[in-house]
Amino acid sequence: MAESSRPQPYQPGAVSLFFVAKAGVFAAAFWIWLLVLVLRTDSATGLQVLAATGTITTTLVAVLLGARMALQHNAAIRHAEVKKLLVDISWNAFAAAGNAETGGKVVPFPTAPGDGEWAAQRPAADRVSVLDLGASERNGGRERGDRRRQPPRS
Repeated sequence: MAESSRPQPYQPGAVSLFFVAKAGVFAAAFWIWLLVLVLRTDSATGLQVLAATGTITTTLVAVLLGARMALQHNAAIRHAEVKKLLVDISWNAFAAAGNAETGGKVVPFPTAPGDGEWAAQRPAADRVSVLDLGASERNGGRERGDRRRQPPRS
């Protein structure tokens, strides 16, 4: 099958890869510097703390930038697929509507019924007027007012 003439979707490219690679190079440099300092001296010095801090920071930055680039790449692919699907759906709906006069079967998109249509969909037994309900049914089965109306006991 031949490649389509559609433009390629946005995918994170050279700029994101540059920053991931740059963070990786800095992380590797800090790791090497820390390794050299640890092998040279026996006690912990300020330079070793600085190298360890740089190592941790640049490694985390490299990992986070790499994960972000991978997520952007996957999101770009999903977005392109959704756009292609929407174009295909709209094209098929357009073609089906054009063929409707020739007897082709058109399947309409489902729509939510309006407020007036909900009552028509319910069975007649479910339709009860509020005026037909008793006081206990209107209050949800609670009969608080009835206790106050009783005559006092002697």
